[in-house]
Amino acid sequence: MKRKRENGDSGKKGKENGGAAHQVSGICDGLEKRQHSGRKDSRKKSTSVLDKMRQRLSGGQFRMLNEVLYTRSGEGAKDYFDKDPDAFKLYHAGYQEQMSRWPKLPVDVIIEWLNSRNSNLVVADFGCGDARLAKSVKNKVFSFDLVSNDPVVTACNMASTPIPSSSVDVAVFCLSLMGTDYPSYLKEAHRVLKAKGWLLIAEVKSRFDPANHGADPQVFLRGLKSLGFSLVKQDDSNRMFLLFYLRKDKDDRSSSKKLSWPELKPCLYKKR
Repeated sequence: MKRKRENGDSGKKGKENGGAAHQVSGICDGLEKRQHSGRKDSRKKSTSVLDKMRQRLSGGQFRMLNEVLYTRSGEGAKDYFDKDPDAFKLYHAGYQEQMSRWPKLPVDVIIEWLNSRNSNLVVADFGCGDARLAKSVKNKVFSFDLVSNDPVVTACNMASTPIPSSSVDVAVFCLSLMGTDYPSYLKEAHRVLKAKGWLLIAEVKSRFDPANHGADPQVFLRGLKSLGFSLVKQDDSNRMFLLFYLRKDKDDRSSSKKLSWPELKPCLYKKR
């Protein structure tokens, strides 16, 4: 009987020891899982910090390049990016990131406008960027920008494009009136447009807000009138940008008058 009890006690101890071992094993597994999870969290935090640093760096570079475009002439900006084409790619990457926050893009409004009209209209897109306009309509589109990163884009100073006079039906400036000599771009648009051709200008609203040191839109429109354009419609419905729809007059008054243009302040993007 004693032996049986001893054996029974031994069995109990074995179970107790086995339960303890299982408990210890469970604790170790839990610690390993927590340590592994901790390493994952650490890696996530590290990656997050690096991503934020990269975003700040690229954001700072974008703002610097944005300033280059707004504070130089068209020829000066072209020379700058000719020497450093990668800087132009960086600028447009930053630009796309900024535009991703807008609920509605002006280029989409212009695309809708063109798609509602005859696809035989020939278009000149001044400052086309990634040529989204040309890729979204059936029209023939001449796409111009300072640097060409796409076969459909022609690199040039927008004050001097390689197309004949009176050859296009629609000229577009979509957030592209940059540079200290922006009126020369508009004069070039007047040159290439046919009589009664359309001029579409989309710009950030703050650039035409006199209450916040922006230009007076009426002074801007007077400059366009002196150049030979008549306003058909001004669309202020979007909170981010405004759109001017103008047509070229039959008579060319640009050479007979000294034109007066307001200074357009740079569009400065906030640090994020």
